[in-house]
Amino acid sequence: MKKAILFILMLPLLLTGCSNLSSGQATNSTQQVSAQTISQWTYRSNDKPVKIINGDKPTISYKAFEQSHIDFGGLDDLHRTKRATAYLTRNNLGRSYTRTEQTWRPTGWHNQPKYVNGQRVIAQNRGHLIAYTMTFNLNKDGKPDQGQLGSIDNPYNLFTQTEFSNQKTMVEIEQTVRNALARNKKMIYQVTPIFRGQELMARGVWVQGISNDGSVKFNRYLWNVQDQVQFDYATGRSRVNRDFRVPEVKQQHYQSKKYHHNSY
Repeated sequence: MKKAILFILMLPLLLTGCSNLSSGQATNSTQQVSAQTISQWTYRSNDKPVKIINGDKPTISYKAFEQSHIDFGGLDDLHRTKRATAYLTRNNLGRSYTRTEQTWRPTGWHNQPKYVNGQRVIAQNRGHLIAYTMTFNLNKDGKPDQGQLGSIDNPYNLFTQTEFSNQKTMVEIEQTVRNALARNKKMIYQVTPIFRGQELMARGVWVQGISNDGSVKFNRYLWNVQDQVQFDYATGRSRVNRDFRVPEVKQQHYQSKKYHHNSY
């Protein structure tokens, strides 16, 4: 069994649901949709980076489970990552100083630095469907395995994600889930990368979650976009376009370096 130093998240923040985005950050829809429908949506410059679906009410239902696990969808015939549904408890929280290097290249991966307004930007990240900090004590197939250090370089759990989507909008969803688990709630958390047709880079990621007591729930679509960088989703390649704008997301307290340092 691997040895690891696990720091369980004990957060003072008591959330009753997903952290609210300001009106400047999200659009709202009361309609239920399918992944196929979402794949036809197109982001336009200056659109809001998050879309709340079905009034933020998930279409997945909570089902009681004894052991935590993740149902990974695997890869399709183009080797694209498919939907993952995680059944999580407090036991899945952790962080390790022995985090391994990521070598898997998800579809659409072209890690090309760009220069935007004189600043070097790494526009692409290897994004986790289920954040590795909530996949401890599960093996690469998502089965219970005490001592495992989290799903870091698992092809079934990685997709090509923009720096903005990974580090600005998805981190809010992930922290909401971690907060709930730290309060000893159980969570069902589903993440679906949305591809259009045969494209190799996801246009966005659809996230839904619900806790065992129903106090935490969300249903949102996060656009896979980057300010002033425009992607060819068929290939994942990109170019600088200063007319392509993504509104800035207000810095949340849990996104600060100090908060992360104290929480893990």
